[in-house]
Amino acid sequence: MPETGTRQPIGGASTWRGPDLAASTHWIHPLSPAAIAEIDAALAGVQGRPWETLTAADFPLPVLGPQLQEIAAELEDGCGVMKITGLPVARYPEAVLRALYFALGSHLGTPVQQNGGRGLMRDIRDNSRNGGKRVDSAEGLPWHNDRADVVALLCVRQAQNGGVSRIVSATAIHDTMLARRPDLVDTLFGDFQRYSPGDEVGAVTGSYPLSVFGMQDGYFTSHYSRTYIEQAQTLPGVPPLTDRQREALDMLVDVAEELCFEMPLAPGDIQCLNNHLIYHGRTPFTDDAASGEDRLLYRLWLSMPNSRPLPQSHAVLWGNVDAGGLRGGVQA
Repeated sequence: MPETGTRQPIGGASTWRGPDLAASTHWIHPLSPAAIAEIDAALAGVQGRPWETLTAADFPLPVLGPQLQEIAAELEDGCGVMKITGLPVARYPEAVLRALYFALGSHLGTPVQQNGGRGLMRDIRDNSRNGGKRVDSAEGLPWHNDRADVVALLCVRQAQNGGVSRIVSATAIHDTMLARRPDLVDTLFGDFQRYSPGDEVGAVTGSYPLSVFGMQDGYFTSHYSRTYIEQAQTLPGVPPLTDRQREALDMLVDVAEELCFEMPLAPGDIQCLNNHLIYHGRTPFTDDAASGEDRLLYRLWLSMPNSRPLPQSHAVLWGNVDAGGLRGGVQA
């Protein structure tokens, strides 16, 4: 690990602040009428096919396909966040909507199985009455990122109130902390014990060590979940967090709140985030199913062919740490 004072700012397009995104439309890609017509033509060729069997080759998009590849490039080499807008979700029956969304995702990357046996597409909604945990409730979600190169969320319906997506640049947090407290940046490059839900690669105990920040071949990555770190503290044999570790985690959250951007998602919006560069969360929400205002998003986890290399120490989380390697949960 480099000594304090030797680290350099990361900078670049991924190191944005909330006002930067608010002042730009570079990260927004509206779907044109021609693109919608192209999607409909592709749908006609896959009628009756199970959505989870579709590939990009099954769903030809001569014009939109290359645009989706440009979006994939921006996610990895640019600001790390893109929003596709204007998909007419109300036009399609559920099975058809899932098919076209899965096929669009397959043009960006490879959909992979999501944690907890959730399959290749997860519904994000308030399912607390059926025992759903925090992500499956109407509660707000704290800062975190998912175990996939890219997470894509299609908004099908909005809540009556709330449920606003919040995002923040992890590289901007790194650079801001580096300017103010470089010693705490060093702490975040050190190991924290994380609770293991049981599907990490080679994790045979209830927790495993992982740094919050990592660098490999000049590429930054971050994986942050205060929830998993605190859960590990309840396990026997896990050393308590040091005062310096707690201070570093607290400052990370404080800086995230300072730099973040709130992104409401309307029906037909697809939010795509690079999980190596972006943390996300959400505000609490209130549903009114009787009026059709019950929040529903479809989530895809994508392994990206243009992904960055990762530190070997992160293999427990990702499995494959090679650039462009298939990673992010159990692959389909």
